[in-house]
Amino acid sequence: MLKALFTYDYGKEKMKKIEELGYKVLIRDENKVVFEEEFNDVNILVCYNPFSTLDISLMQNLKWIQLSSIGVDQVPKDVVLARKITVTNNKGGYSIPIGEWIVLKILEMLKNSREFYEKQKNKVWKMDTSLLELYNKTVGFIGTGTIAQEAAKRLKGFDVNILGVNTNGRKVEYFDECFSMQNLKDMLSRCDIVVVAVPFTKETYHLINDDIISSMKDGVFLINIARGSVIDTDALIKALNTKKIKKAALDVFEEEPLSEDSPLWDMENVIITPHNSWISEMRNERRFNLIYENMKRYIEGRELLNIVDIIKGY
Repeated sequence: MLKALFTYDYGKEKMKKIEELGYKVLIRDENKVVFEEEFNDVNILVCYNPFSTLDISLMQNLKWIQLSSIGVDQVPKDVVLARKITVTNNKGGYSIPIGEWIVLKILEMLKNSREFYEKQKNKVWKMDTSLLELYNKTVGFIGTGTIAQEAAKRLKGFDVNILGVNTNGRKVEYFDECFSMQNLKDMLSRCDIVVVAVPFTKETYHLINDDIISSMKDGVFLINIARGSVIDTDALIKALNTKKIKKAALDVFEEEPLSEDSPLWDMENVIITPHNSWISEMRNERRFNLIYENMKRYIEGRELLNIVDIIKGY
């Protein structure tokens, strides 16, 4: 019988469904799990990030890691590559709530929502005539994966022009034009709003730096839901101070939790959320549905969904 270690308990009913597929299931707390003798014959690890305490190199029969995240940078790549362990992620599992979050933050920035909330808090009745329309704006996505696609689908109703950058400039549904990464600057020069939605890899580390920011329009609006390290924080702060970037909505940061000393906290043109854009009441349902489907495929010997190239990181 195949054995699976879960570091999150999806509830009695759901775990029973996994057992009914033919698995023996172990459940441990992800924040505390350490290697046990009982893990010697575990074939499958279903988790997010237990790797700071759990040494998977000791799990001699581990063949497959199913992640509940989209990102894979937490996985010990050296062990995975040496042991040829298959890694699958939760690609698409959080795309709907993040897509909604992107639309929300675009509108909040254009409509000065933060400023109105401050006025309400201080009981200030003062009209603001600087609000902008989303209509006819150009929104550019760095990355055209499932998150960008869900956001682009929702933005279509606002009559915006939607541009995207991906590796080779391939066409993607909901995008009016797509560019290759080599033409990133050309795309950015046309955008009123830029959404960073590219996977984090060694190639995308500090992709958004002084040079790339300089190619953007003056007064651009910026959103980051990818990984904090895709943006050079110092370059971002400088651009926010000079208003090259008029406003930014940031859900991810190079250092998480964001340090209390970070100047980003006190910037009036920054909206900060604590890596929260993926949350919705459907998150566990979608996550479990993917896990169940892949575990069904695995025991039936069929190809798994969302296999990740661990070297590329996506």
